Amino acid sequence: MSTPSGFDELIHPSTRLSVVALLAATEWADFPFIRDSLSLSDSALSKQLHTLEEAEYLEIRKEGGGRKRRTKVRLTSLGRTAFEGHVAALRAIVEGAGPAAAPAPAPEAAAATASDTQQRQHHAKAGR
Repeated sequence: MSTPSGFDELIHPSTRLSVVALLAATEWADFPFIRDSLSLSDSALSKQLHTLEEAEYLEIRKEGGGRKRRTKVRLTSLGRTAFEGHVAALRAIVEGAGPAAAPAPAPEAAAATASDTQQRQHHAKAGR
């Protein structure tokens, strides 16, 4: 099976995918909100944001100064397009796999279900 069009190796790692998915749902997000939402350390998030910024998928804006300095992040239009293409590619991969087969019940579960059905039938006959 070939990789579908739109699959993005840069976005695909789970941490970056989580960052981009979170940002896709908003216009701008503060660094602490992203960090806390994804349970990342400052350094881990900074590294992922830097990688995505180098690819021009993110815009990072620093506001204020000193202790009141805030870092805000947003997806660029290129980043949003890449994310949407990646999601479409993942859907194509999943759909190409076909429907997932329902696991067969364990023998004990099948026997318990049959016993439950027999008991309900017995009680229904007794209540007539």
